[in-house]
Amino acid sequence: MRILAIITGEYGERHVRNLRKHGPSIWRIETWQAPKLLPPVIDYPEDYLPESLPQSDLILSFAEHKGVAELLPEIAQMTGAAAVLVAVDDETWLPRGLARQLRGWLARINVTCVTPKPLCSLTESDYGITRRDRISYDDPLIAEFARRFGKPEIVVQVDPDTRTISASEVQRDAVCGCARHVAENIIGLSVDEVEEKAGLLHHHYPCLASMVKLNDFNHDTLMHESGHLLVDYIADQIKPHKQIRYITPGKRSEK
Repeated sequence: MRILAIITGEYGERHVRNLRKHGPSIWRIETWQAPKLLPPVIDYPEDYLPESLPQSDLILSFAEHKGVAELLPEIAQMTGAAAVLVAVDDETWLPRGLARQLRGWLARINVTCVTPKPLCSLTESDYGITRRDRISYDDPLIAEFARRFGKPEIVVQVDPDTRTISASEVQRDAVCGCARHVAENIIGLSVDEVEEKAGLLHHHYPCLASMVKLNDFNHDTLMHESGHLLVDYIADQIKPHKQIRYITPGKRSEK
């Protein structure tokens, strides 16, 4: 698969490093450094694009500027891409209204577009746009990417005698590599502490999703939402091994 990753800074650069290191060897990943300064409205996209871009199947936009979204239809046509994935780890990079417009613009030229918010909500068939709402899609290119990178899936094994994590395997990493980092560092932890420690490992990786509170995430942040997606997958697996403590209230003092 031929992939063009659009980046503007360290956020995208880290994602590309992880994809190149852990993605399939048959993926060919090229990058384009988009302009960091763009006007509020772009009337002529060609003024901000290079003369040529590499032919691609899938475009990954890791741009940290909403103006890049207005360039994506032109980029898709220049590269021949059939699918576009836009990371929304900060709502200012792609506000909700612009995300809807972008999906519509690209649909009109027969290009599938997904806008996962946060990026690690992506699966092979859908992605999140709020805490409760998900959008389904049907595209083999994005699904192939999402089989390996997207909503984290860490399969853990628990030693029944010690009730500790004896092994962990990343079946799907986050695009940034966070899931792999967490999986490597929870080995040996008790099932009673692993959820808290996994959450801390996620935050300290560090997760680069926004810390701005959003109404459509119950006034929580995208960084916290990203952490919940990772920790909840582990929590479901260790539930049978956790100890349930019952507290018996004592008699009330007469004094």
